[in-house]
Amino acid sequence: MKSLITQVRSYDRSVQLLMVNQFTINLGFYMLMPYLAAHLSGTLGLAGWLVGFILGVRNFSQQGMFLIGGTLADRLGYKPLIVAGCVLRTVGFAAIGLVDSVPALLVASAATGFAGALFNPAVRAYLAADAGERRVEAFALFNVFYQAGILLGPMVGMLLTGLDFRVTCLVSAVIFAVLSAVQIRALPARRANDAPQGSGQPQERVLSQWRTVVANRPFLLFSTAMIGSYVLSFQVYLALPLEVRRVGGDGEFGTAAVAVMFAVSGLATILGQTRVTAWCKERLEPGRALAWGLLTMGTAFVPLLAASALPVPAGGIGRWLLAAVPPTLAALMLALGTMIAYPFEMDTIVRLSGDRLVATHYGLYNTICGVGITLGNLLTGAALDAARAAGVSALPWLVLFALGLGCSAALYGLQRSGRLTRPEAVPQPVGA
Repeated sequence: MKSLITQVRSYDRSVQLLMVNQFTINLGFYMLMPYLAAHLSGTLGLAGWLVGFILGVRNFSQQGMFLIGGTLADRLGYKPLIVAGCVLRTVGFAAIGLVDSVPALLVASAATGFAGALFNPAVRAYLAADAGERRVEAFALFNVFYQAGILLGPMVGMLLTGLDFRVTCLVSAVIFAVLSAVQIRALPARRANDAPQGSGQPQERVLSQWRTVVANRPFLLFSTAMIGSYVLSFQVYLALPLEVRRVGGDGEFGTAAVAVMFAVSGLATILGQTRVTAWCKERLEPGRALAWGLLTMGTAFVPLLAASALPVPAGGIGRWLLAAVPPTLAALMLALGTMIAYPFEMDTIVRLSGDRLVATHYGLYNTICGVGITLGNLLTGAALDAARAAGVSALPWLVLFALGLGCSAALYGLQRSGRLTRPEAVPQPVGA
């Protein structure tokens, strides 16, 4: 812990504040979101399709608007977008706790999603700019704070929701309100390196900026290859909990096993991220580290593949171990793969952007990966249904293992061709 604090203190105040901000953002978000579906369906009595629609609107308004948020950050500066996103999420979370009509809930849900689209690209572009040559190490530390918020948020939310879900919403809104005030007062203003600084130089038009980013073929190839990492890591929320409950049942054991799985994954990242990054940076080129990270994430499903060949015990400790151990090992290996890849992933985006329109690149990257997650989860769900119907429990794990291998090979190929080390020259807009 002392080493972690020392590392954080070695960065500028802006970088330190961005890390603490991300912990607070995730704390406020994850203390509410895991319990929102139960509130909508239980307390408010909404139909299942309405609950799914409201949650889908939140996801779409974030994933679909990342490009807008990144573009605005490059044009207006990073701080205004970070503050605006936190203020908007303050209003959205308070509204979720106070309103009960479907139209109002839809607006509040969309607001919370759009808030994330505003501050996420801006935060990452700001961190990359101020960390300078220490970007990889900074993003490793950033992921520690990120995961700590994810780990602590649901526990705080569980305690507050035990009183009343509206209390959870209002406390989360207060957290974002305080965070907004702190950032207004303490976060230094920061603009993109290529943004005009009051010199009278006109900015590019938005469509011109987007054409520049879309013309960056190495960036698009990299973004496509990295979709697999997000599909694989998301299985901690989808396929792994379903597998725990398929084998172990829906009772208290299943709930406890899923909780342990999340705790192991989060604690591994908090305790191991900076060490893993230091080891990889010393021994591996960025592209090779990315390839190894994806390979590790694909291999995470081998324990589940092996377990699918075993007969499921009728009950007792054998069934519990079969239900809990393979998914927990998979979650741990997914965390390790993410630890290997994430800092180099964030750094590669900056390098492929040529340090130009960085937030816009982050925004488009998040949108591409968000669409990929949606499609990947649909296919994973279909594989799970097909496996259940055909009695072939190995099918989804084979598919996910193959996805990890394929994306790892793609990244290795991009590294060998030199496309991960330099941006491709693109035509610069004239008279924009």
